[in-house]
Amino acid sequence: MSGLALASPIYQLRVHITLPSSSSSSSSHIFRGFVCRSQLGRANNLKFVLHEALDSSGINTAHARDAREGFCSQIKRLSNIERETSISINRGVDLGRTALYIAAEDDSLISHSSVPLPVDAFLERLDDHSMRFCTQYSSSFRSSPENIIKCLERYLYVDKGFRRTNARNQSEQRALYLPSVLTHRLGSATMLSLIYSEILKMLRLWGLLDFDIEIFFPHNPISLPRGYRKQKSKESDQPHIMTSESLLTEILRDLKNAFWPFQLDNNRSLFLRAAHAANYSDGSNNVEESAFNLASAKAARHRLERGVWTSVRFGDMRRALSACERLILLETDPKELRDYSVLLYHCGFYEESLQFLRYYQDAKKESSDSFIDVEEDAVEKLIIRLNLILMKEGWSRPSHGKSFLSNNSEPW
Repeated sequence: MSGLALASPIYQLRVHITLPSSSSSSSSHIFRGFVCRSQLGRANNLKFVLHEALDSSGINTAHARDAREGFCSQIKRLSNIERETSISINRGVDLGRTALYIAAEDDSLISHSSVPLPVDAFLERLDDHSMRFCTQYSSSFRSSPENIIKCLERYLYVDKGFRRTNARNQSEQRALYLPSVLTHRLGSATMLSLIYSEILKMLRLWGLLDFDIEIFFPHNPISLPRGYRKQKSKESDQPHIMTSESLLTEILRDLKNAFWPFQLDNNRSLFLRAAHAANYSDGSNNVEESAFNLASAKAARHRLERGVWTSVRFGDMRRALSACERLILLETDPKELRDYSVLLYHCGFYEESLQFLRYYQDAKKESSDSFIDVEEDAVEKLIIRLNLILMKEGWSRPSHGKSFLSNNSEPW
């Protein structure tokens, strides 16, 4: 797991890959949710970039591909009902295993290890917590539901010392991966909620819970996930109930936020930061800001040309692309297509970037989501820029792309 704890480079990506056959046997699986909402007829032509690009540079992605296939095999089980099922009663998708596949893919991408992350071993470690709780607090099962919940939280947060961090930056990246959280006992609210739910799942399987329990997911930066009897739930608790879909989405969006290559200006969305970097400025009259954007964009290009796309302040393109690809596979929000597209633009994948923007425009037509005008304006400008690039006579991919991928030097 050492790779997840260290900074690492990203190499500019210049080739494409079709979806793995295990996760895309038909167009009805690719963007199942988007097809239903927008009849996206070109879904079967969807292509991802990351794995094949790294393979072409001499980096073996076999373990990353296996982990992606494992992730896809789990999310296939997300029926419409399962997507809306609380994590405290989830039975269809193995959320713990899915989170470990996410970690295994990223670990392989950044460590280049010849050995895959031991998913089954970490699953055993996760299950061990359920067994140890039962052994340590066996008498609690003869008491009230409130006391069982109290004992479970004492076990997690006192006895085992699990702590929460608001980890949306690379300096605390370990809090975003389940293996690291199990090892260091420092995790995001999402990860702590997952561990809590996995213990509940095992207690139910063993017939030790005869009441319904819900997990209260905190939206503030300091509180811990807490359990409560479902019979005592209030209407105000609804926004704090984490479903199987929302938990997986939150895990991946935490990673996307942490490793987005354009970390400056948190007042803008991730997409706008990347789109404005592409334009060098946002067109405002703020000369200082425009000059700063230009300098930032040039610095990003300089890092890319040296084959280094990872730093504490400037994210990690590999893990950002990986998170985007899995969010698209999860089929929750058409804006993920747009965000993926702008990263492809910065990687020099102009044709693929334009294609994903077209998918996005098709998908949003029948989406009930709201769309922000300033972001839609940026989408239109990016489309214009891409069309101009592709229309340029004699255009071809930059010849230096291959050398970026071949640069295997690690900054640590």
